[in-house]
Amino acid sequence: MTVSEMAEKLSLTTLSLPDPDREVEGGYAGDMPSWVMGNAEQGDTWITILNNRNVIAVAVLLDMSAVIVAEDSKLPDEVVELAKSKEVNLFTSAESVFTLSAKVAELL
Repeated sequence: MTVSEMAEKLSLTTLSLPDPDREVEGGYAGDMPSWVMGNAEQGDTWITILNNRNVIAVAVLLDMSAVIVAEDSKLPDEVVELAKSKEVNLFTSAESVFTLSAKVAELL
């Protein structure tokens, strides 16, 4: 499944979509960047409530397929602009981390 297909099926709000055809290879949910760095894998979609620059840094470091910021956690404009400049697929959703995780798992 591609990132754009996932976004459509989950009714995500798109903030940055430089690579809509990127394949989603897995998923990871967590809010501690160091933990995510040690446990998530390349190609994962990361689901989090974090809303700072570290989200983009971790996504780039791990070459993640996308980041979904859940539970209406608001992202500052500078974070959205950083995602665009680093070519990170970035979305938001009002749904909980739990719900989004279950839905992503079901899609995979």
